[in-house]
Amino acid sequence: MALLLHRIGRFAFRRAWYVIVAWVLLLGGLLGTGLALGGQLQDSFAIPGTESQTAIDQLAAVFPETAGASAKAVVEAPDGATVEADSTRAAIEAMEAELEQVDGVASVLGPFDEYAGDQISGDGRTAYIQIQFDGQVTDVTPESLEAVEATGEIGSDAGLAVAFGGDVFQETSFGLTITEVFGVLFAAVVLVITFGSLLAAGMPLLTALVGVGAAFGGISIVAAFTTVSSTAPMLAVMIGLAVGIDYALFILSRHRNQLARGQDPEDSAAEAVATAGGAVVFAGLTVIIALLGLLVVGIPFLSVMGVGAAFAVLIAVAGAVTLLPALLGVFGRKLVPKPGSRAHRRANADDDSGKRTMGRRWVDLVLKAPVVFLVIVVGLLGAAAVPALSLDLNLPNGSGTEGSSQREAYEMIEDGFGPGYNGPLIVTVDITQTTDIFGDLDAIGARIGELDDVAFVGQGLPNPTADTAIIQVIPESAPDAPATKVLVENIRELEPSITADYGTPIAVTGYTAVAIDISNRLADALIPFALIVVGLSIVLLLMVFRSVFVPIKAALGFLLSAFGAIGVTVAIFQWGWFADLLHVEPGPILSFLPILLMAVLFGLAMDYQVFLVSGMREEYVKTGDARKSVVHGFQHAARVVTAAALIMFFVFFAFVPEGAGVIKGIAFALAVGVAFDAFLVRMTLVPAAMALAGNAAWWLPKWLARILPNVDIEGEGLRTHLEQEEWAASRPAAVNAESAVFGLPERPIGPLTVEVPAGGVLVVQGEAIDRRVVSATLAGRLAPVGGRLAVLGSPLPSGAGTVMRGVAIAEVAADAAPGGTVGELIAGRLDATRPWYRIAPSNSLVRTWTERAAEAAGHGPDGPRFTTETPLSALGVEARTLVAVAAALAERPKAVVIDLDDDPGSATGDLWHALAALVPAQVTVIVGLGRSAVSPAVSPQLAARGIRTLEPVSRTQEALR
Repeated sequence: MALLLHRIGRFAFRRAWYVIVAWVLLLGGLLGTGLALGGQLQDSFAIPGTESQTAIDQLAAVFPETAGASAKAVVEAPDGATVEADSTRAAIEAMEAELEQVDGVASVLGPFDEYAGDQISGDGRTAYIQIQFDGQVTDVTPESLEAVEATGEIGSDAGLAVAFGGDVFQETSFGLTITEVFGVLFAAVVLVITFGSLLAAGMPLLTALVGVGAAFGGISIVAAFTTVSSTAPMLAVMIGLAVGIDYALFILSRHRNQLARGQDPEDSAAEAVATAGGAVVFAGLTVIIALLGLLVVGIPFLSVMGVGAAFAVLIAVAGAVTLLPALLGVFGRKLVPKPGSRAHRRANADDDSGKRTMGRRWVDLVLKAPVVFLVIVVGLLGAAAVPALSLDLNLPNGSGTEGSSQREAYEMIEDGFGPGYNGPLIVTVDITQTTDIFGDLDAIGARIGELDDVAFVGQGLPNPTADTAIIQVIPESAPDAPATKVLVENIRELEPSITADYGTPIAVTGYTAVAIDISNRLADALIPFALIVVGLSIVLLLMVFRSVFVPIKAALGFLLSAFGAIGVTVAIFQWGWFADLLHVEPGPILSFLPILLMAVLFGLAMDYQVFLVSGMREEYVKTGDARKSVVHGFQHAARVVTAAALIMFFVFFAFVPEGAGVIKGIAFALAVGVAFDAFLVRMTLVPAAMALAGNAAWWLPKWLARILPNVDIEGEGLRTHLEQEEWAASRPAAVNAESAVFGLPERPIGPLTVEVPAGGVLVVQGEAIDRRVVSATLAGRLAPVGGRLAVLGSPLPSGAGTVMRGVAIAEVAADAAPGGTVGELIAGRLDATRPWYRIAPSNSLVRTWTERAAEAAGHGPDGPRFTTETPLSALGVEARTLVAVAAALAERPKAVVIDLDDDPGSATGDLWHALAALVPAQVTVIVGLGRSAVSPAVSPQLAARGIRTLEPVSRTQEALR
């Protein structure tokens, strides 16, 4: 991955304006398409497979007039008056008549209708009109809602206070307030302090804003085709902005440090993208995987939120590794810190120079008494997590935002009737097996009425086909109160006895029941999801740090920060601590907040972990001094990790004071979680624990080391590749081997040294297995064991991909097998090796190489010839060899590998003359020969190219000799 990122960074630097234009086109295309499609954000909470959702789906089929979205038109008479006065009643009935004419309204039930429930308050001042729509919330058009609200003028003209409530009036607009802008400004201040340069500080902001714009455009496009909640784009913007700034910060910080040490800007940009960018890609992938893990919970609206946020993170990663290096290419040396500046001094400071940075002072303090700091951090986070034990989860109660008509209606209902009237329950009854429909419905209603927390039970209402009935149950408590949850469970516990007594199965549904079911499912999924996330973090960190202690410590630290953040959120948002200061209305915690917090915080925690501990590992590998590695890694990463955490905190917290009700709690929990994880866990607990563990912190069982893939986050493999690449460039040749060892560590071949010019001939002569191993290595198919080796200017093994594309292998032995024609052999070879984006090989190309092989075999245009239709079995050994070489040359390689049979007759003087005529002069030839075979030196044309000889012998062969 480091090599790929290195190439991407160098390409973006060199082709800066092409990359920038591509990003501008991408941003414009996504935003333009999203706006053109006009997708609408709609809050729709549904959860397939639960009793409440199943009941809703059943009602939609058998009782459609009750299954659609609903609303209330609430009216309140002035002090001293009642809604039953003649003039007031007339106004209410006139409103009903107007409401019945609105498109999309299925039915209207007024407080004075025959089948009205308890729709007039006890004091007579408040009443409501029940409005039923044809479809679900997502099907109700804005025009219908405007027409419904317009009927309120009738009541207002009669002196009534009128407000409209219900899920259809839930505000789903997307917008940013001034506090979010302040968050970006705070981030800008942190960047300026970190870099000491306005130009450098502006780059992470620019890349993050471009990424956020592209992510919002993509979500807008999706909103045109499926239901997307208003929380999804806000969450994507919040997370995309935070990680976009941080990811660019990590790469840019590495680049500026390298520039201050005198590195060339292009080389520095490529190396920064390959090293810091590798950590960015790793951290971004962990966030994406965790967010996509929300799909397994099985809740559609939460899945959309997770996918939207993951898309924003993906765009942020892409911007950091492509758009940022392009900007670095545009500004070039303007980003070099001035000599004498703080940035320049920090980059060139020696660990033992005596100048102690704030990070160095802090880690020295922690290491003086690591046990004390370990206990303090665990104690603080443990205490913060205590309120999480009383966690009460629920969805938004539908009260609306302060000052809205929905909030006014909610409060009028609560004051006039009681809190339970804002969240009625719907009990569905299967009446297909009863002969006394109304008698049984009354008896069932009576049983439900005996339960605690029941304020009112409505009359059973059967559908026109008399197979399903509904009973409205009004709780005494609010929709999001714990007592309402208990009531739902108590009604469901009645189902077996009611079915046994009346043969009428029942189910509980309605928005309140759906919200409770969602909350219960999410609460049940919280611990398993946490274990999945922790397990994932352990596996990923095992690969990165090659240590058992580091992943376990990182996972436990993540759990401490996550549950500490949940605990503080409960204390403020549920218990009400400092609620007025943060403009918070105390109540249950948003049901999907804990699981969303874990998903996002997991990725961010791994982000800080990688940047902080990778430096420690790098130093430990070099010195073997565990304590020194902790100090070294911490002091070099502390500044950038601190800046990244502060930016995250400010961006998240900016959504708290004036943010939308749903996003407010998520933003607060993320802000607190970032602060806990970065400052308490990563920058205090981690160095303390690493110092206490000593060398044991880097222990990894040998059997585990063998099976774990090696993820080169520190760029060790990249540095080796760059050194080898520099060596290969200094000695240009088609094949360049310097004490190269081939084969396997337990069966090495070599060391061998040789240099073959472009177009030259290399003869690998020896035992079949040895020469074929060497030839396959030179073709990039096997990795060398040691030494230095470069083919076609690319070092091996790191440049194996480039070598494989430039070296073709003539499969002489396989191609000599009877069956098929000459043309089929060449066409099949071309078809098997062509890239996916190229069309099938043309007949003319196959015919051309057939003719060249035939001409070489005939030693001139007048010699014996064969065609594309000639069967391979009709050809001799020499002709078949030339056809196989022609098939390999048809790939247009820069070098071709030919391994001839051990039979001395397989390589004759005629064959060498033919190969000299067939292989272009600029193509290097690598020939494998048996010890008794004829040398290609008998061909003056090949000898003129320059022939080098290798005689590979394995240690095993030497021992046998």
